[in-house]
Amino acid sequence: MSKNGLILLTPTSVDHTGTSATISANGSVLFTACSELRLNDVFSADYDNYMIVMRQSATVDISARIRLSSGGVDNATASSWVHQYLFASGGTLDAFRTTTNYGVIASRGNGQRAGSVTHIYGPYLAQPTAYRSVYADDYLSAAVTDFVGTHNQSVSYDGFSWHTGNASYTFTGRIAVYGMRK
Repeated sequence: MSKNGLILLTPTSVDHTGTSATISANGSVLFTACSELRLNDVFSADYDNYMIVMRQSATVDISARIRLSSGGVDNATASSWVHQYLFASGGTLDAFRTTTNYGVIASRGNGQRAGSVTHIYGPYLAQPTAYRSVYADDYLSAAVTDFVGTHNQSVSYDGFSWHTGNASYTFTGRIAVYGMRK
């Protein structure tokens, strides 16, 4: 019988810049006042696609940046990420497209709690990787932000990091990574 669903994955280790980051007994990672957090060895040949669930608050109104990593080293290749941004709040819609050396996965905040769900498609496969990250935040009362994009490097990645882009800006919360059964 085929088993379908999501499997919570435990990173082998976490690296962080900030106050603390610890792997909990169930495999999720709790972090406090971090400007950067890397989860090592969460992607493998066992799964092709993954879901990252995060609940956090930020010290300022920012979006977190993601970089894929292998062996604890981030890929920061210039212009390797292309993403589309859609933002809807109170009947207003905003959109843009950009090319950078990082993707965008998480929330604004400015002291408010926000949640995000990110799907990453094929990060362990040595091919370009696609992603989609959606979050709703309390800051603007049911505002929705949707990022979709691609990372054009044909590299096999076993982990990822996210950062604020400024060491004085920090996030506090919990992050969990799930493998999607094939």
